[in-house]
Amino acid sequence: MSTENRDTVVTSTENRDKVATSQNRDTVYIGKKPLMAYVTSTLIQLATFPQVTIKARGMSIGRAVDVAQIILRKTDAGHSIGSIKIDSELLESQDGRTRNVSTIEIAVKRNT
Repeated sequence: MSTENRDTVVTSTENRDKVATSQNRDTVYIGKKPLMAYVTSTLIQLATFPQVTIKARGMSIGRAVDVAQIILRKTDAGHSIGSIKIDSELLESQDGRTRNVSTIEIAVKRNT
């Protein structure tokens, strides 16, 4: 599958991570890497941008919430949670069936 268009379905977590680094710099896509890798990435982005969006879908939603909570509670840098958007996407599975996959977007803001 092509990773050049954000509207295309990216089924592999590794490919989704590559899309994240090549397009939206103020968005962190959660996959299967260790939790602290996403916390570090989000904190680095917050040093540059006033707001960073943490995005995840399916089984990675819990990890996205954990990332936001670690940033909020374990760092003394003055961050806050902004808007939280939950939704679902229609994806085609490998066997050709269409299914709904839950998604979440969490905005983390730098307090100034």
